Amino acid sequence: MTDTFRKQQWKMLLLTMFCYLFFYTGRHNFGWAAQGMVTDFNVPFATIGWISFAMLMGYAIGQFVNGNLADRFSARIMMPLGAYLSIGTNVAISFAPSLNWIMVLWAMNGFFQSMAWAPGGKIISNWWGKEEKGKAFGFYTMAAGLSSVVTYLLSILILKQNMEWRMLFRLPVLLLLITATLFLIFAKDKPSDLGFENPDENLTLRTGMKEDSWQMRYKDVLGNISFLRVTLAFGFESMARYGFIFWVPVHYLGGNWKDNPNNLWVTFLLPVGMAAGAVSFGSLSDTVFGRNRVASIRFGMLSSALIALIIFISPAENMALQAFFMLLAGFFVYGPQANFWTLCPEMLGNERTGTGIGLMNMTGYLFAALGEPLLGKVIDITGNTSHIFLIIAFICLVSAGAISTVSKSTYIAMRT
Repeated sequence: MTDTFRKQQWKMLLLTMFCYLFFYTGRHNFGWAAQGMVTDFNVPFATIGWISFAMLMGYAIGQFVNGNLADRFSARIMMPLGAYLSIGTNVAISFAPSLNWIMVLWAMNGFFQSMAWAPGGKIISNWWGKEEKGKAFGFYTMAAGLSSVVTYLLSILILKQNMEWRMLFRLPVLLLLITATLFLIFAKDKPSDLGFENPDENLTLRTGMKEDSWQMRYKDVLGNISFLRVTLAFGFESMARYGFIFWVPVHYLGGNWKDNPNNLWVTFLLPVGMAAGAVSFGSLSDTVFGRNRVASIRFGMLSSALIALIIFISPAENMALQAFFMLLAGFFVYGPQANFWTLCPEMLGNERTGTGIGLMNMTGYLFAALGEPLLGKVIDITGNTSHIFLIIAFICLVSAGAISTVSKSTYIAMRT
């Protein structure tokens, strides 16, 4: 491996990470606007949960479509296009006169946001060999975690300036406009675009067939039973993750966050933990777990269940304790995602990576979408937001059980 190729390899990874670093400014901003919407439109939290459901459904459908397209078209074009369209819908939401308009626009935004993750993963899979895929996807997933950090930080700053909730949909996405444009200019889809040899020429179609149509891509992925089991586990992991992301701000902001401004910084530690977990699990699965992604995922989800239970029973007034466990919650609930994404090229081959990532992410967001109104309803019924942690703990246990159905011998046979 030449020094020139190594520099380009890292350049493409960092460009993809930098672009995705600001994608959540157009998606994870919604939880911070929830309280303002409830007040302005005089609706229950369950209604806000259904609006979040609409976005997640749009994202899920988009993943199913765009993941396959990423295996056919240029990821370098798809990712910035999704960013530009998402920025447009966010700004439109900031001027929406009713919740009906917000729901329609937010669902559209979900589809546009889905045009980034699978194409970005495709670029990383093309540029990084199998020995370093875990590390590369760990860094990529870390960028997504840090994207939550950026969005949380910007949202906190906007709220502290006493700006209305509509500004959460106008200001943060301006940074995405800049990074998406830089990505469009400098990124390349694969090493051969710059005259280099692709590092994983041997990691090709597992079926051995030369035909490559959109139907065949779906057939190959949907016919892999072990991969579908991994996808099911990912669904429950995503439900738990979004349970934290969306409802933690609601839990700590309360009726009036100005009475307890330090609560804002407790929520900030959740995405910080997520970012740290992503890069850590990517490396740990390559080293401590000997590239056994399944064992690494199971460890993360069992730890997440335990931490969610601890948060549920721990005294809410102890902010230092709450902050510590919120950091751990982010670390363990999100870290395993780096391992899930690595399984896509390892179980399906590079030529099916985009389709696999798209199907997996679609499932994750379908599950997350179903969880949002459920958790909102629980809060409306109980009048206590802490019950979300009890439900999240159960969901994490189900995810750990689902990933355990994938045998080590079957997985190792596929990746060698």
